[in-house]
Amino acid sequence: MVRLQLAKADDATRGSAAEQIKQVALRLFAEKGVDGVTVREIAAAAGQKNHGAVSYYFGSKEALVRALVMDGAMALERERNAALDGLEAQGGPRTIREVVEILVRPVLALPDSHYVQFIVIFAMTHRDMMLDAIDPAWNNAYGRCLDHLRGMMADLPVALQNQRFVFMGAYLSAVLSARQRALADESRAHPMWGSEASVEHFLQTLVALLEAPADLSAAMLRQLGQRGGAIPDRPGPVG
Repeated sequence: MVRLQLAKADDATRGSAAEQIKQVALRLFAEKGVDGVTVREIAAAAGQKNHGAVSYYFGSKEALVRALVMDGAMALERERNAALDGLEAQGGPRTIREVVEILVRPVLALPDSHYVQFIVIFAMTHRDMMLDAIDPAWNNAYGRCLDHLRGMMADLPVALQNQRFVFMGAYLSAVLSARQRALADESRAHPMWGSEASVEHFLQTLVALLEAPADLSAAMLRQLGQRGGAIPDRPGPVG
């Protein structure tokens, strides 16, 4: 019995230390980028006396990065799928706004304010590694949202739909990253980023981006069609 209790205590300690390392690493990666932080810095900032703590708990820096990518991806996937399941059970979603809410609200609800900054910077510098870190089983909800949007944007050619989705992904990542970066800065107030009015305005502009009519010449439309209309790459966790 004593040995069992000691083993459970050791497991709890290991789990707590690993979570502390992940929290610290996420903040440092968001601030400096993955390449700008060493495993020694992470261990020291996490209060670990052993400079090899990252290797001890995760095996390598890359494995730690992959774990962080998946933590956020799984949280977003669960929330987005649950919201979609609820709307689909009622015959929805019926509006572009409902789909946009599903894309944005779970990101705002993430427990760690550094995830979006981390994933946006990581995607810019190591996109292939970022996508490889995501188990396909945990990256379906975004595609489900796009499928619903396509049905609501049937007046646009597929090539233009694809471009709108590329624009939307870039817009989502940039604005939500800027918001989290501002809110993580406790040195001064950021009333614009912290207000629900700003979130509402952001949601409205996303809807406008998707609903706006296109005024392109026939030649431009043919050009887009020939090039596939910038078919979206596999999305990251945020967009």
